Amino acid sequence: MIAKILLFFRAGEYQPQITDQKTIDSKYSKYRKEILASIVALYGFGYTCRLALSVVKKPLIDSGVFSITDLGLVGSAYFYGYALGKFLNGFFADYANVKRFFTFGLITSGLINVVMGLNQSIILWVVFWFLNGWVQGIGAPSCAITLTNWFSPKERGRYYGIWSTAHAIGEGLTFLGSAALVDYFSWRAGFVGPGILLIIITIIGYNYLQDSPKSLGLPSIASWKGEPQKTPVTNSFKEVLKNQLKIIKLPSIWILGLASATMYVTRYAINSWGVLYLQEIRGYSLIEAGGIISLNTFTGILGCVAFGFISDKYFKARRPPVTLMFGVVEIISLIVIFFGPNSTIVLTIAFLVYGFTLSGLLAVLGGLFALDIAPKNISGAAMGFIGLFSYIGAGIQEKISSLLIKTSTLEASSDLVYNFDSAILFWVVASVISFLLSLTLWNKKIED
Repeated sequence: MIAKILLFFRAGEYQPQITDQKTIDSKYSKYRKEILASIVALYGFGYTCRLALSVVKKPLIDSGVFSITDLGLVGSAYFYGYALGKFLNGFFADYANVKRFFTFGLITSGLINVVMGLNQSIILWVVFWFLNGWVQGIGAPSCAITLTNWFSPKERGRYYGIWSTAHAIGEGLTFLGSAALVDYFSWRAGFVGPGILLIIITIIGYNYLQDSPKSLGLPSIASWKGEPQKTPVTNSFKEVLKNQLKIIKLPSIWILGLASATMYVTRYAINSWGVLYLQEIRGYSLIEAGGIISLNTFTGILGCVAFGFISDKYFKARRPPVTLMFGVVEIISLIVIFFGPNSTIVLTIAFLVYGFTLSGLLAVLGGLFALDIAPKNISGAAMGFIGLFSYIGAGIQEKISSLLIKTSTLEASSDLVYNFDSAILFWVVASVISFLLSLTLWNKKIED
């Protein structure tokens, strides 16, 4: 049974290369468009099945289904599952047929979300949300491998930026669509609806994904583009494993992992607790809070593309200078969000700016720079290594944030009054630390 499963997920065998240049050009042009659109759409909709918990927290707390510490436990279980899953799946993805591997993860995540919406057991929630994190961890490494297989280093920044818009699209769909489902039906709809939709979309998207070019009889992307390639393209187990083990010897990868981890503290603090913060501290309704949070995700689409385009075109694929610019503005926007006037206009503008800059930083710290540094045939391992750091950071954030918010909660009459002061300080300091760590990579250049 295990042998059959491994055989099913194994990367496609290299096929005899097509010799007709017109056919090669035509297939490359067609596949690249379909593949890019597919990974953006599928990864984006996949996000709706990882963020469902964010929009159901207040209904669950108010109805007495779970406490705030229960939800902190469930949320952290996801992040630890994702960290471990992304790390191990990243290494496995370097050997896998990413078309099958990626879609398997998405369909499984959809099924888990449906199950989540049909029960109220805290034990099952922790277990299933951990498993959801694990299978969601298949997505980023699979997409990273797809990008390095089908897009060359000189154009990687802009196309990675386009793919990175997927998380902003998914967050926007969650904070608008899922929030609407919860508001009009119940918290259960926030899980079941996205779960069913993701399964349907994944079945459709499967037809437009492809494995590596060589599995289709096409030359490597470097050969097709006429660009030099230092790392030979091979699916040899020994060669890939040898390169994967090089990851732990790169100091820059460790620094990048820590910078990403602290950035993910802030990122998921906003995603996980932002709606509750806007409801309890700023006085907005669920729909209003979801709408404001969703604004930063839509400008995040522009931020991802802008970061990749600017670093490729104006800095010759050097990421640190653009990271500096985005980092400064991101920290300023956070200060306005949490310490600025209680004005909807000011808050909206701050979230728009925050989303733009954060998404650019996520693109570079969460994967793009790692792909620049790592050999081409271990893109999955590089993404997995960074992902391990990133989501351990996110998981730690979830637990610490829930404790900081809870310990600042007081009884006032029959209502709970939330005090986010300690949590906010934790979130902002995390961004500052990430910014300082990223500056230490100033002289690190693209390797391939």
